[in-house]
Amino acid sequence: MTWDDLDAHLDRVPGTVSAYVGRLDAPPTWTRHVDAAHYAASTMKVGVLAALHRAAEAGTLDLDVPIPLVNEFDSAQPGAPRFSCAQHYDNDDAVWDRLGSTATLRWLADRMIVRSSNLATNLVIGHVGLPAVAEVWALAGARNSVTGRGIEDFAARDAGITNVVTAADLAALLGALASGAGSPGKLASPAACSAMLDVLLAQEHREDLAAGLPEGTRIAHKNGWVRGVRHGAGVVLPDDAPPYLIAVCTTTDPSGGDAGDDEDEDDACLLIAHVSAQVWAARHQL
Repeated sequence: MTWDDLDAHLDRVPGTVSAYVGRLDAPPTWTRHVDAAHYAASTMKVGVLAALHRAAEAGTLDLDVPIPLVNEFDSAQPGAPRFSCAQHYDNDDAVWDRLGSTATLRWLADRMIVRSSNLATNLVIGHVGLPAVAEVWALAGARNSVTGRGIEDFAARDAGITNVVTAADLAALLGALASGAGSPGKLASPAACSAMLDVLLAQEHREDLAAGLPEGTRIAHKNGWVRGVRHGAGVVLPDDAPPYLIAVCTTTDPSGGDAGDDEDEDDACLLIAHVSAQVWAARHQL
């Protein structure tokens, strides 16, 4: 396999497929439509995770103090009514089981990543604020990605306020976390970056990037999906080669949104797994 072969394969896929592959702290080995904008889906939760840990390090909140679990949030659209999440559209009943009770922000951050809970995400955003997430993107060196609203904030969505990512920016964010775990970095202390990577390593949705890797391969990653959109971004940690970044964003329906069906989900997962497998096979040459 050559990178040209992989490009030729992806040229035949409907829609837009973007990709970034490369070592940490090095120029990319291979990119494809790397600055194309995609609806973020749940990949934006990595920025929320980083904003939370930065706030904890700054002393503005405590990750281990229980907070009330509610399902009512301020819209990013000025003047719009408050909005709520729908349980049938979430991926984690464990958070919903605690609605009306309490949980720690640390636990919510874990559920936000490993199960991709939307309710947990909006609760965390309510405590850190969207400006803190924007600061994370800026510090990571992202050029085009925006987290403009919470999940299922339909009034904001209808007003054109959205969440956008690029493959380059997702790689920059994951790369900043991975590099920061070894030495003081752009986003947080080594301890905080290591804690975030541990959460990403525990990801339970493993049907795209992770599916293209040999069983047991460590990958700190986050994926996201809605109708016509499937993304995966992570840091792969082989036992026999240096770590590498991989981000693959696929959009077949540019309208995106916060609700949809799984009609093309299997094909998109298989496609991302194929790219992941091809990159794994070339891991020594990156």
